[in-house]
Amino acid sequence: MGENLSLLLEPLASQFRALNLPTLLTQWGHPFFMSIVMFAMGGYGAYAGWKGRILTASDPELAIASKAEHRKIMPVMFAFMAIGATGGILSLVIQKHAIMASPHFLTGSIVLTFLAINSLISVTGFGGNKPELRKVHAYFGSTIGVLMVVHALMGLKLGLSI
Repeated sequence: MGENLSLLLEPLASQFRALNLPTLLTQWGHPFFMSIVMFAMGGYGAYAGWKGRILTASDPELAIASKAEHRKIMPVMFAFMAIGATGGILSLVIQKHAIMASPHFLTGSIVLTFLAINSLISVTGFGGNKPELRKVHAYFGSTIGVLMVVHALMGLKLGLSI
């Protein structure tokens, strides 16, 4: 499958190679921009979500505002993560590196799948606003955040090996 995807993306990759872009950009552009998405957007979104959850009893108005911030930023982060994954795959093809040869591809696929599942929990209104599903959403989201850090470390390892 990875080989077929590489063949499909090769015409576009060869056009980028023809631009003679600096190695720094082709090798580290994806990790640089994705780290911003992951740590800035994801970190703030997680903070806002937990802040809203914690403040629900003590300051309902601030809790509502924090949850609204979480709802605004996390779908955008998810979209950027999905778009960034395609950029990362293209970057590997540009560098003539096997797409599925590293744990970074696997962890990225798991992160995107888990984000989609956690999004579905939210989109369904937490199953009719069930506290248990809100709890699952919060802790599953935090687990995804930890997995994102593992994913970033796998990406760093991949980048240093190319």
